[in-house]
Amino acid sequence: MPITLESPDQPEVIALIAELDAYQDGLYPPESRHALDLASLMQPNVLFLVARDDGGHALGCGAMVLHEGYGEIKRMYVNPAGRGRGLGGRLLAELEREAATRGYALARLETGPYQPEALGLYGAAGYQRRGPFGTYREDPLSVFMEKRLGDSGQGIDWQR
Repeated sequence: MPITLESPDQPEVIALIAELDAYQDGLYPPESRHALDLASLMQPNVLFLVARDDGGHALGCGAMVLHEGYGEIKRMYVNPAGRGRGLGGRLLAELEREAATRGYALARLETGPYQPEALGLYGAAGYQRRGPFGTYREDPLSVFMEKRLGDSGQGIDWQR
């Protein structure tokens, strides 16, 4: 299944982002959600990846915002039809690779405590918990993590 840099303003990708929003709307109040809108995802400092099945249908996506000194993982999502294939890990690894080729040595993210699958994915990939960064503030509904790019994580084989 190919994973490529693409524009987020495609109908299938917009639908994936809407699925992610609907899922998170049921978990967190608006003040604890830090999602990027479509216009923000289309800025030149954003890497946006799409995972597609062999028929070309979008199954997942992920973004990285390139800040001064680090890249921030955003909008990671794999729809139910794409789960169980290692796509989340492959998207994450590809975002890290793209950032590293641009000279970034650190990846950070904010996720929520009610997303055990996401926490497991990031932990397995070598992300460690840390405090708030950037404009984030302490929030019991936020989990902040980071990873030095080039760290191998736990040896997970995301290609399976």
